[in-house]
Amino acid sequence: MNILARYGREDLAVLTVAEIKGRVVEFAESVQPPHSRENKWVLVISSLYGCPMKCRMCDAGEYYDGPLETDAMLAQVDWMVQRRYPDRRVPAKKFKIQFARIGEPALNPAVLDTLRRLPVRYHAPGLMPCVSTVAPRGCEAFMEELLEVKQQFFAGGSFQLQFSVHSSDEEIRRRWMAPGIWSLERIAAFGHRWYRPGDRKVTLNFAVARDSVIDAAVLRGIFDPALFLIKLTPVNPTLKAREQRMESAIIMGEDGSGLPLVQDLRGLGFDVVPSVGEWEENRIGTNCGQFATHFRNGRVILKPGYTSREYLLPG
Repeated sequence: MNILARYGREDLAVLTVAEIKGRVVEFAESVQPPHSRENKWVLVISSLYGCPMKCRMCDAGEYYDGPLETDAMLAQVDWMVQRRYPDRRVPAKKFKIQFARIGEPALNPAVLDTLRRLPVRYHAPGLMPCVSTVAPRGCEAFMEELLEVKQQFFAGGSFQLQFSVHSSDEEIRRRWMAPGIWSLERIAAFGHRWYRPGDRKVTLNFAVARDSVIDAAVLRGIFDPALFLIKLTPVNPTLKAREQRMESAIIMGEDGSGLPLVQDLRGLGFDVVPSVGEWEENRIGTNCGQFATHFRNGRVILKPGYTSREYLLPG
């Protein structure tokens, strides 16, 4: 792996662009002020070269050039860990590794092998992997094996499974993501099989646009609040979101807690987590759904509209 460029703030978030076998990959790390890195450290790695899903708000879907191998995914984690902890002993109380930067992880079986190798590769008592998926057509075998991996290596609350749902309306969900994604009922049924006492609740993630259709009563009719929690995030200002004229219902200066939807969901028994983070990450380019670079003729090229260049780091 050849590091091509780094952008960000070491005390907040850093986006790293690398070349692997002539193809570009991005990975990121962040802390969440006021938490220190020793309290919570989040790594976000890529699992595919590009992505075939073409979700409405995500810039990663402009091309697809296949899955990353296990070694290529571990190399991303290694590079971030060993810069700060050369002995691979990570003291963070919560050390979260998210398969969510570039690519739908359920399309890459090597993600499962990567997950199996994490607990023995790093001495990290706070290790908590996170797989975020839209549950695409054909992911059934992956999800069944993922359940086995969780039970064997990460039972008792050390794993986060997240479904990107975005709407309570099935037609809208398929328009925003892909026609072949799992239905809400199928996600609910899998969640019932996934959850064991002591596990983290399964997360249902909604990027909330001004024209989103999210009906709390519909969700309560399908999902058990004892097993599922709701996460609400802004629509990040990706090129794709701007082209689609998607306006976020959560705007800068707000934390999302004032949305009527939050009270509706809580009134029906759901745990609701408005997850906004630091707005400056949009400028750095480290937020979910963003894919800031091209790699052409041996050079990193930032996409128009991304301000990552203002955060170029040395080395």
